[in-house]
Amino acid sequence: MKKIEAVIKPFKLDEVREALSEIGVNGLTVTEVKGFGRQKGHTELYRGAEYVVDFLPKIKIELVVTDEMVETAMEAIIKAAHTGKIGDGKIFVSAVEQVVRIRTGETGESAI
Repeated sequence: MKKIEAVIKPFKLDEVREALSEIGVNGLTVTEVKGFGRQKGHTELYRGAEYVVDFLPKIKIELVVTDEMVETAMEAIIKAAHTGKIGDGKIFVSAVEQVVRIRTGETGESAI
């Protein structure tokens, strides 16, 4: 099993969620986060005053999938989140050693 964490632009959330649903992803966790990468933030004008926005709003999606679904899920996220502009985001994949469904006590892949 693998955990996929994707940091994307907020307006792409619905497209990514729909793309993951189409390939059979049952559940995911979404968190509103702030951060920066190569963009290093930007400046904005508010009531005539210029100020720097260091941390940009992003969405972090977390999901756990079987080893066989990792590539398919990554491709779905990339296709749905891609704009071609800086700040499209990143995907991180890490190993998951154990999963337990609290309600039933199921473990492993049956708990996903």
